[in-house]
Amino acid sequence: MTRIFDGLAGTLAGVLGEPVEYAPRVGLIREIQSIFRESPIEVTGADGQAVLIEAPTWRVSGSLAPELARGDLIRVPDGRRFSVTTVHKSGSPAADAFVIAELHLLEG
Repeated sequence: MTRIFDGLAGTLAGVLGEPVEYAPRVGLIREIQSIFRESPIEVTGADGQAVLIEAPTWRVSGSLAPELARGDLIRVPDGRRFSVTTVHKSGSPAADAFVIAELHLLEG
């Protein structure tokens, strides 16, 4: 049943996203087609309740950044760098489901 969702994250990132440079604390720096947003978003928390995130966020397919963790860095196309502060699972059962990283601006 989850196969109907497989590939959806990649399609959305391809249409709505742009290349973001990802620098994990351990591993190779790479460019990933993904979605960076600065406007508030709502996610489902671990207890099932809606949580409003007002920090910038990075939405990326979990299959493209399986090691995503606090302290990793990203650079968005305009050159600004952010550190990952928190990682949220999207709750989707798809193999390539999005993960959502809350970010902190390091430099302008």
